[in-house]
Amino acid sequence: MPAVSPDYEKNAWASQSARFEEAAALLDLDEGLTKILRTPTREITVAIPVQLDDGRLEVFTGYRVQHSIARGPAKGGIRYAPDVTLDEVKALASWMTWKCAVVNIPFGGAKGGIICDPMQLSPFELERMTRRYTAEILEFIGPERDVPAPDVNTDEQVMAWVMDTYSMHTRQTTTAVVTGKPIDLGGSRGRREATGRGCMIVCNEALKKLGMAQAGARVVIQGFGNVGSMAAQQMAAHGYKIISVSTIDGAIYNSQGLDIPALIAYRAKHKTILGFPEAEQIDAQEALLLDCDILLPAATENQITSHNAGKIKAKILCEGANGPTTADADPILRENGVFVIPDIMANAGGVTVSYFEWVQDRQGYFWNADLVNNRLQQIMTESFHDVLHYAEKHKVHNRTAAYMLAIDRVAFAIKLRGIYA
Repeated sequence: MPAVSPDYEKNAWASQSARFEEAAALLDLDEGLTKILRTPTREITVAIPVQLDDGRLEVFTGYRVQHSIARGPAKGGIRYAPDVTLDEVKALASWMTWKCAVVNIPFGGAKGGIICDPMQLSPFELERMTRRYTAEILEFIGPERDVPAPDVNTDEQVMAWVMDTYSMHTRQTTTAVVTGKPIDLGGSRGRREATGRGCMIVCNEALKKLGMAQAGARVVIQGFGNVGSMAAQQMAAHGYKIISVSTIDGAIYNSQGLDIPALIAYRAKHKTILGFPEAEQIDAQEALLLDCDILLPAATENQITSHNAGKIKAKILCEGANGPTTADADPILRENGVFVIPDIMANAGGVTVSYFEWVQDRQGYFWNADLVNNRLQQIMTESFHDVLHYAEKHKVHNRTAAYMLAIDRVAFAIKLRGIYA
């Protein structure tokens, strides 16, 4: 077999497509139905003119891809980054479809993005860009159409701007148009830590499945943004030993475990994890290869590839990020016996509590944190075992099982609805 180019291996749409094709073939789906499932429903590209603070005009490119609306409104985040591409957004939208289906919530998949460097934009410029982007896609979003959420480099404030812009155009306050909002504007308790908490829940179940102890289980976390820091905080509080954390700056390591609350406080003060007391600095790529019980990549795509997968020493790979492992790395991890908790299951805690937020906004009644967390625990635990049952029944690995389960559910909905013509 000819060598796969690194650029192609790291193409998120190619990785998604390879996994989809494998699962669809095993399900023996009708060819026409497979074409429908493979193809995004809508791909939107918009030009976003923005007046910068110094008076200059700049035009940014924005995307919104709706992969599927078969099981309900499209759902997915909006990211701001200089390396956003249409292929990346398409892949992330399709992953959202499968993720929502794995945890069996009534959403389809979508994703959005703007090509920009948000670090180079002032808060006023970010607001103007966000509002114009929202206006450009206004007719395609809404509580019953497509519900955006935060993603890379976007947050509660950005969602508040999206909600306000939409509401001004519809002439009524419509909180359910986005999730991940501030609590005072219809956000949900438990949303901020939901993805990290969901990662911990599935890790708990994986340890039980493998007969491993939770207390003292060694964890390496890549990424210390919302997902990574919340996962570290939750897991440390429940007896896990976080031995390494890495960010774009580098990585730190302590074989006896890091003091996570102190690390969070240190990073808030110093804007970096480097220099944290009682930890040694190591190379960020080496951190992925540390001997540990759980490796939790919670940064960006394509961190585990065919070039480093064979060196992974973790017993469990819990994918807190979207697409952290390339399709070419999958067979290597399987051969080495790594227990993979795939992204479309592992990080589904975020979209699950986003669903709770959407429900609360629509009913105008808000839940306490215990109710949110208990319902998240129930859905994540059930979904984990649904995937394992599917894997055992069809004699496939966890990732393939998760895709098969998700595709089967979406295909069933399409068959029940029929094709409008």
